[in-house]
Amino acid sequence: MTAVAAPASPGLHTQRFSVAVPVVLAPMAGITNSAFRRLCREYGAGLYVSEMVTSRGLVEGHPESLAMVRPEAPGGITSIQLYGVDPVTIGQAVTLLVQRGWADHIDLNMGCPVAKVTRRGGGAALPWKTDLFTAIVRSAVAAARRAADERGEAPPAVTVKMRMGIDDDHLTYRQAGLIAAAAGVSWVALHARTAAAMYSPSARWEAIADLVALLSGTGVPVLGNGDIWSAADARAMMAQTGCAGVVIGRGCLGRPWLFGQLAAALTGTPPPGDPGLAEVVAIMQRHALLLCERYGQDRGCRDFRKHVAWYLKGFEVGSQTRRALGMVSSLSELADLLGTLPADQPYPVAVVAQPRGRTTPARPVALPQGWLDTPTLEQRHAHELQQAEECASGG
Repeated sequence: MTAVAAPASPGLHTQRFSVAVPVVLAPMAGITNSAFRRLCREYGAGLYVSEMVTSRGLVEGHPESLAMVRPEAPGGITSIQLYGVDPVTIGQAVTLLVQRGWADHIDLNMGCPVAKVTRRGGGAALPWKTDLFTAIVRSAVAAARRAADERGEAPPAVTVKMRMGIDDDHLTYRQAGLIAAAAGVSWVALHARTAAAMYSPSARWEAIADLVALLSGTGVPVLGNGDIWSAADARAMMAQTGCAGVVIGRGCLGRPWLFGQLAAALTGTPPPGDPGLAEVVAIMQRHALLLCERYGQDRGCRDFRKHVAWYLKGFEVGSQTRRALGMVSSLSELADLLGTLPADQPYPVAVVAQPRGRTTPARPVALPQGWLDTPTLEQRHAHELQQAEECASGG
């Protein structure tokens, strides 16, 4: 691959807003709730996208879905990831978000690889049906523009996040990128793996470069996603592929300060180093507090448990203490346990480049029967699509 220079003036610019640092937090089910997004935002500039919300859940007024998108405080850019398989429902959900002033950015989930989504034709399976994909993206863009015009304001950005395709024999990213650009999206983000690849082996950054070249004449930027564990990785991806920005997923698990490092590196200043254990302990307590403020102490502490191993990855912490932290049930108990740690340890830099979070190996993709027979939607798949949004908001 021929290396190209990273963009001289990074940033994401839309009719509605501009973000000086072209960094986007990837939606992750059960992770990127409002507490985690607030914590990441405290460390650096960027765009912080909500957990996946189903379009049907919004349109039908499900309390959980509405709670996930309702802004908790004024100010800032509100960014929602929307999942759906029906163009009409997608349009209605976008209209609701814009009319209520709940979204400056709406990201369409076209890349989820998990079986409960793809086996019903959603997520990474959907772009294979080019007519359905086209109708959904056009509906979302049109609804956003129409609702914003009625309010007398600039339309929110509508974007698409996708994978390379279902598998190597059924790649969809090139045609999907062209369709999305023609529909008027603000950018497309490409996770450089197929759905079959899941989260290993390594992301194929050459696909990002390919999409950048393909869309270069459309004016639609491409953001890259996959295997960014450090600020150096982000710069390398942008230099090697020419992408306009990066989407950060697993790399920030247990490392919310990564966004500060990215903001520095992409604006030409030396990024701060990783914190020692004393500072990590303080960050852990801050994260747990935000969760408890959002959900109450019982649910907040239970939610925090999954983050413990990511925060303490590589530090010398006794196995009994790790187990106890993994079952913590109150903020005071968390403080007591964290207070026993040898806090003078420096950050174990060797773990920065090690995968964290999901490491699911490659496997066949669950699909509706006959889904791959034709790239256009068939009536026989109506039943699966009717069930596709029965998975709860948040994944």
